[in-house]
Amino acid sequence: MSLLHATNLAKSFGDFEVFSEISVEIQREARIALVGPNGAGKTTLLNVLIGESTPSVGEVYTMKGLRIGFLPQRPELLGDHTLWEEAIKAFAELERQEAQLHALAEKLATGDADALARYGDIEAEFEANGGYTYLQDIKTVLMGLGFSEADFGTSLSTFSGGQKTRAVLARLLLEAPDLLALDEPTNHLDIQAVEWLEDYLTTFPGGVISISHDRYFIDHYANLIWELEYGALEVYRGNYTHYIRQREERRERQQKEYEAQQAFVAKELDYIRRNIAGQNTRQAQGRRTRLERTLRDNGASGATAERDRMQLSLQVAHRGNEFVIKSKGLQVGYAGLPPVLRVPDLKLERGEIAALIGPNGVGKSTLIKTLLGLLTPHSGEVEVGDKVEVGYFAQAHETLDPNNSVIDEIQLARKMLPAEARHYLAKYLFRGDDVFRKVGSLSGGERGRVALAKLALGTANVLLLDEPTNHLDIPAQEVLEEMLNDYGGTVILISHDRYLVDALATQVWAAIPGDPTGELQLFKGSYSEYVQARQARIAQDAAAAKARDKAAAAAASKANGTTPSSKKHGLNPHQLQKRVAEVEAQIAALEAKQEAINTELTTASTTGNGARVLQLSTDYSRLEGELERTLAEWERLME
Repeated sequence: MSLLHATNLAKSFGDFEVFSEISVEIQREARIALVGPNGAGKTTLLNVLIGESTPSVGEVYTMKGLRIGFLPQRPELLGDHTLWEEAIKAFAELERQEAQLHALAEKLATGDADALARYGDIEAEFEANGGYTYLQDIKTVLMGLGFSEADFGTSLSTFSGGQKTRAVLARLLLEAPDLLALDEPTNHLDIQAVEWLEDYLTTFPGGVISISHDRYFIDHYANLIWELEYGALEVYRGNYTHYIRQREERRERQQKEYEAQQAFVAKELDYIRRNIAGQNTRQAQGRRTRLERTLRDNGASGATAERDRMQLSLQVAHRGNEFVIKSKGLQVGYAGLPPVLRVPDLKLERGEIAALIGPNGVGKSTLIKTLLGLLTPHSGEVEVGDKVEVGYFAQAHETLDPNNSVIDEIQLARKMLPAEARHYLAKYLFRGDDVFRKVGSLSGGERGRVALAKLALGTANVLLLDEPTNHLDIPAQEVLEEMLNDYGGTVILISHDRYLVDALATQVWAAIPGDPTGELQLFKGSYSEYVQARQARIAQDAAAAKARDKAAAAAASKANGTTPSSKKHGLNPHQLQKRVAEVEAQIAALEAKQEAINTELTTASTTGNGARVLQLSTDYSRLEGELERTLAEWERLME
């Protein structure tokens, strides 16, 4: 079913045209990722599609009664109500029905026949809409997005901007609209929360369209990629990995078409030039007319001007030792306080890339400062190899002076003539008067490019990169990935960007909140391999817990004087087969009785026989308990 479709959309601001001639459709099961460089108009297009803005040209048609849940980049969330009160807004109708049921239940006690019929109708609707599970649903979503139970009763007025964004997202997910429109939903989520959101969106019953620069997130939830570039939209089927392959194939095809067209044009122009004034003037004039018409009607069909990309490269002055960092018996933290992290003995060798992952506040920065000698170990020791020269990229770009111009920052890093500095900055997409802009006036992505430009002027053989892809669009992320892949030195990468981590890391250092050991997990291998190992470990832990429970049950059984058995049922195969048949027959009989009671309940409700309804309800509850016990026995037998 089509939720909305748009035809021939265009949007302009004054003389500037953001996009034009866009016609798209969103189906109910669509999982769309809207991608493109910063400034391409992604947010503008999303706002037009969902009715937050009007197109300059074209129309958007929506399904009747379409419910849209919209998460802007900076949602406004006013008031001093609690997080729980914000989330429960999604179930205002269920709360209203619940209040009605309580009121009607009181009337039922007095034998009110009218109340009985209304109670049945409202309860059926209440149950169908999740009335008996919505409180648990709220808890699941809030905790999935990274809130703790302690946050539930906290006033939103005390929350940070990121927490408020997550609160709005939680309410939108709980409202379950027909279409979710999300603008950078992962910006304020840690890896665990993003993974939860990925899983949630894959089973979401409506359509989803999301703007995101998180390539791993896109890869896991999307089945359609909309690429907005140069004011035009290209649609690709599949996830991010499929999109990359299809995009490359399309560009190669367009380039071949362009080259063939240019060869044809050159051949025609040569013929026209040689014959326009000779014996074949008429033929030359005809060819010129046809060529002009072809170029006017079709343009340069294969010409795809490459969007400006950063030209980033890093040089290593000297290789340094075979090992870069070693630790032994290391615990990190601050004097007089318990250690923040315990670190198994680690060794980082030249050319390796270690990815340090984990949510904020688990001690990642403390660990890095300790490894680099900026903090004294809580206990244990750290050894750094000779000739290690560290280049540092700060997440908050605090190494940049907001009062300096862009060109000032570069000239501070290395003495250059103004013309040389401007030429260098052009590689980082700062051209013309952009080089004189104050750092404090730049966007997050622009500041990131300045920081990378400064980093590239150094000759470090060890790079410490703290969230280097924050605020970078996908083209810039791809350039950074290529650069780090070609870099000859060692890298310690602190990042929530799982795509970058998976592409580059040779080691994963995982700081897991709530780990009872407080120990950093060290894993030799890629991020994908780490995830597989983590899932296998979780499965093993679950199996071990089940085995412990079984052993405890056996011990309790022995203590109570019952006959121990390797089987929960203690039956031989013949006895087991017979008992399974008996239990299955009991289940069928109980379910048939419940069905008969349901039919009688309908009749009693229709005729207003309140006493009979109460008796039947009691019988149904008794049967339900008996059925649960019988099903539990069947499960034990089947084990």
